[in-house]
Amino acid sequence: MMSHQVVSVAADRPFKELVVLLAQNDISALPVVDDQNRPLGVVSEGDLLRNQASRPDPLGHGHPAGPSDPTRIQPEVAADLMTGPAVTARPEWSVVEAASAMERAGVKRLVVVDEIGRLVGIVSRSDLLRVFLRTDRFIREEIVSDVLGRMLQIAEGAVQVQVREGVVTLRGRLGRRSQGMLVVWLSKGVDGVVSVHDLLAFDADDAPVLPEPVTLPAAP
Repeated sequence: MMSHQVVSVAADRPFKELVVLLAQNDISALPVVDDQNRPLGVVSEGDLLRNQASRPDPLGHGHPAGPSDPTRIQPEVAADLMTGPAVTARPEWSVVEAASAMERAGVKRLVVVDEIGRLVGIVSRSDLLRVFLRTDRFIREEIVSDVLGRMLQIAEGAVQVQVREGVVTLRGRLGRRSQGMLVVWLSKGVDGVVSVHDLLAFDADDAPVLPEPVTLPAAP
């Protein structure tokens, strides 16, 4: 899913060159790297606009945060403009891992690095959403062949799989409830699946019984 052809910049690249690179390549962010191609941070359109927003208003209106300090030195190069350190990912991460990392860090993209920390790609939110462009036919084939066949070795035809707009419906009858729960769980992990409707029946309910929640008495 990641973009392998990454436009990166050195820490000393000036402001205007950053703007030109973003426009020429139709991208919204640039990884900032050291001389070993290891990411130091990311400079985005948002970083550049925040820098401009902090400048004095020539019309004298100031800005929402109040009047600018006229003695403040404006950032001029990537190292001073970037957001760092870069939030990184590994090439082998799943969509779920990448999406979770973005959510935790509150970022729109992850810099992908190899085992020694060198830049190898970048993955954005739009890249992660591309998995939902997979057709229903391909999603169904993966569930039938990989999940039911190769991984769980369930007899052909025991589970009927219907996929519509990424929503999976499972029907059929299995020997154990735990087996059905595993089918549902693995199906949810298939790229492009929006949700799974579990209509499976079973002969024996071997699912673990969870203890009832304990209600503590109110404090006196």
